[in-house]
Amino acid sequence: MSESHKLPSDLSDVVRRAIAEDVGSGDVTAGLIPPGTTARAILSVREDAVLCGTAWFDEVFAQLSRKVRVIWDKTDGEGILDGDRVCRIEGPAGAILTGERTALNFLQCLSGIATVARRYAAAVEGTPARVLDTRKTLPGLRLAQKYAVRCGGCANHRMGLYDAVLLKENHIVAAGSVSSAVSRARRGHPGLKIEVEVESLEELEQGLEAGADWIMLRVGVRERFRRRGIGAQLAESLLAYVRERPAGAGRLEVA
Repeated sequence: MSESHKLPSDLSDVVRRAIAEDVGSGDVTAGLIPPGTTARAILSVREDAVLCGTAWFDEVFAQLSRKVRVIWDKTDGEGILDGDRVCRIEGPAGAILTGERTALNFLQCLSGIATVARRYAAAVEGTPARVLDTRKTLPGLRLAQKYAVRCGGCANHRMGLYDAVLLKENHIVAAGSVSSAVSRARRGHPGLKIEVEVESLEELEQGLEAGADWIMLRVGVRERFRRRGIGAQLAESLLAYVRERPAGAGRLEVA
């Protein structure tokens, strides 16, 4: 399995919580179906998309009944067209009816994210750019949603507050300057990447000089640069930084 399609470690727990949320003390409607009743279903799509979430779909039915079989015609990360058959489901009717909504919720949510991610990935295809995600995920679904981003062809930024340093305005103010903030972060977390969010050309230059691994332009900064006519200066500063560091050339990351 490729790294981009490596399944999250919390998959089973996430599905278990989702089933408990929906089923509660028991599915009173499915309980009306006579024991031993079996059913078959076909899942097809109504619009073009990128499929994602098959493992969550499988896990829903696996936790409800080991007798449910899901036979997939498509795989995660694969483009699907309006009318395509995605999978067939067969097994105890009660288990299928109890799990269908939860299973579809996972599949639709993650396929939606993968589909949008594929559009972003296609937009920068042929360039050095990579499109990254953010931490603005639904609580409890971060690993699943970041998996969907990778299935769509984009990349993960940081997973949380623990695996990279992101210095923003408040951190910089508290430290006294961009340079001081980067230096303190480097001393405190020597093994982590350090990213600085800047809102001026001066902060950009300080971040580059301090050796930040990534520079992020704050929302609205690009427009202010354009109005002030310093876009060329910004570009030249970045180009100079890349020229001096050949190993980093050709790599543009967009969060």
